Amino acid sequence: MTVKELAKKLDLTYLSCEDKAAKREINGCYCGDLLSWVMSKAKEDNIWLTVMGNINSIGVAVLTDVACIILTENAPLDDNAKEKATENDVIVLTTSKTSYQVAAEISKL
Repeated sequence: MTVKELAKKLDLTYLSCEDKAAKREINGCYCGDLLSWVMSKAKEDNIWLTVMGNINSIGVAVLTDVACIILTENAPLDDNAKEKATENDVIVLTTSKTSYQVAAEISKL
């Protein structure tokens, strides 16, 4: 499944790089907010569910090469993080749902 397909199925809103979503494949999901932990555990092409919308999260996304970040619970994406996400082709989406709710929906797909 691609990020674009997932976004449509879960009614997610794009915050950056919507144009990259059709080509980006997903192979799993990782939930976490402790950036150093995510950096060591998230896998390439995972969806990353978090409430951390700062510039450091974009750095972790680049290092781990996750397929996308989904900011849950309407967590904001900082302006400088959005700029870096765009520069580095990091797809960021948002939802009002909790990480648990999104993970449960993903597992049904």
